[in-house]
Amino acid sequence: MRTSNGLRNTVLAVSLALGAVVCGLPKPALAYTDIRVTIPPPPLRHEVFPAARHGHVWVPGYWDWRGHRHRWVKGYWLRERVGYRYQPHRWEQRDGGWYVSRGRWDRDGDGIPDRYDRHPNNPYRP
Repeated sequence: MRTSNGLRNTVLAVSLALGAVVCGLPKPALAYTDIRVTIPPPPLRHEVFPAARHGHVWVPGYWDWRGHRHRWVKGYWLRERVGYRYQPHRWEQRDGGWYVSRGRWDRDGDGIPDRYDRHPNNPYRP
């Protein structure tokens, strides 16, 4: 009898753990994934900048790499994070390819992702 309770508890624990993983534990952020492509992004499209919206930041439209081609993503409102600056998506050409730097929040506005920044809260750093 004791063995079946132990087995049942183990199965229950594993089921709960898998359910937590599937349903809501934080997933790895894709914001810092380096994507290298050889096709340059098309010119940016003209978008009308909407009127300011309190507590939100406007993320301008950008070209994203999806399904082996560039796809346009329309601009959208993003809830503001107090104490952070939003760094929009941008493409950079280097090492014979094109790399996308996805939009992200930055504490000190220096353009270095906070996870790589040795002093992420220093607004006076050049």
